[in-house]
Amino acid sequence: MSPKLLHMPPSVSDTERPVPRWAMRLAYALPLLLLPSCLWRLPFAVHFEMGQVQELGMPPYWVSVPYVLGLSVFTELTALLAIGLVRGWGEVAPAWIPVIGGRRVRPMAAFVPALLGGLILTALFTAVPIGDGRELTALGVVDTVDYTHEAWQTLATVSIAPTAVWGPAIIALAIAYRRRRTRVREA
Repeated sequence: MSPKLLHMPPSVSDTERPVPRWAMRLAYALPLLLLPSCLWRLPFAVHFEMGQVQELGMPPYWVSVPYVLGLSVFTELTALLAIGLVRGWGEVAPAWIPVIGGRRVRPMAAFVPALLGGLILTALFTAVPIGDGRELTALGVVDTVDYTHEAWQTLATVSIAPTAVWGPAIIALAIAYRRRRTRVREA
């Protein structure tokens, strides 16, 4: 694919400068990419352990159901915010937002939180195997989970693995956003 095709404007754009096609596609794909992990997490709310061998020690239903549902909804809403990095509402705040509605969004006001969020997500969802059934994450050393059947482990891996892309995707979108927005100010 030629470099010229990668930087063609999308078919629909409400931004001041054209958004690279890859950024538009990535931003819209991100909520769909995270959906499997959100759906995989839901059975845990009703204490269905998805084939995991170890006892999770789940809290009562009145705690676990709102927590798991809330976490899944929060994940998707956060992923949807990435679309603001490629759309006009990431450049001018929508009129319905109190105080800042209708005002231009300063590039750094979107870039810095997106970059920091991307770095945090990368640290949280990147695990390095260190042997003995353990992995090193930003939260420290964690034990890997055993499953009753290989099919459960495959389902968990396929569902959860895309979350490793979340942080780097946000970082890439944030950098593309900043480049696009700062060129507007220089021109």
